[in-house]
Amino acid sequence: MALTIDLPLQLLQITFLLAIAPLIVGITRKVRARLLCRRGPPLVQPYLDIWKLMHKDAVVADNASWVYRRAPYMIFAATWVAAGLIPTYATGLLFSWSADLIAVIALLGTARFALALAGMDVGTAFGGIGSSREMMIASLAEPAMLLISFAVALIAGTTQLSAIASLFSTGDVGVRVSLGLALLALIVVGIAENARIPVDNPATHLELTMVHEAMILEYSGRHLAVIEAAAQLKLVLYFSLIACLFAPFGMATGEKTALALVVGLVTFVLKLVVLAVLLPIAETTVAKMRVFRYPAFVGSAFAAAALAVFLRFVSRGF
Repeated sequence: MALTIDLPLQLLQITFLLAIAPLIVGITRKVRARLLCRRGPPLVQPYLDIWKLMHKDAVVADNASWVYRRAPYMIFAATWVAAGLIPTYATGLLFSWSADLIAVIALLGTARFALALAGMDVGTAFGGIGSSREMMIASLAEPAMLLISFAVALIAGTTQLSAIASLFSTGDVGVRVSLGLALLALIVVGIAENARIPVDNPATHLELTMVHEAMILEYSGRHLAVIEAAAQLKLVLYFSLIACLFAPFGMATGEKTALALVVGLVTFVLKLVVLAVLLPIAETTVAKMRVFRYPAFVGSAFAAAALAVFLRFVSRGF
């Protein structure tokens, strides 16, 4: 009986994330355009772009190997699974036993490795530049994510996301400096991983500064559509992770009644919309960084996460 309820709820979460990801990207683009005194594209434009790309033939270079052809699907699968494991509107779903913070980091690392490998496969100059920059950012972002997970695990006593969300939603943990530093580190890592300003500008194709776009410059058709869908899912993944770890209010943590599930779903959508509005507001207040400043920016996330772990060890009250 439990399986007949938990399985549809788990499938609802996975499907809902895939369906709402383009809309969240559309909101960020619309808000940013309004802040720049432009009309901006319609909210459904990301859906239309993916639909258009899916109906185009993929142009593949003659020297491309099987890695180039299979990488988009590997990236999409790893990102989708990682996003589906994070509790969104309810905890304790069917796959919650595998929803571990370390597993999410590992899946994101797998997708990043596949993307960087695909960028170098064809042998173009821009693909190699983008892959090298992506690995440079990952060399600091992944350790920062691990330290963030350690800081949260030291307080919650586990890295299981459903257990963390259930504990933090009760409010017994209180306000802690270590959690504030971990949140700051996660925001910085999320900006860098999603190629947002000040690390990268997703709205331009300036070859000398782009990171993500350089690796996918040779992709077209359905391959590009799958990669774009994975990028949209990745943004929602980090939004969901922030909401799960640091704003788990409204989630159905106890008995999964219809009212609790509806409240959890509506609350989760509101959290995504708020984060989607705050992101372009923050982006329009800063300028694009130079490439050699990336390590200092992403390294600040590592320093903040390390300080959060240190404070937790020094004083249990922090």
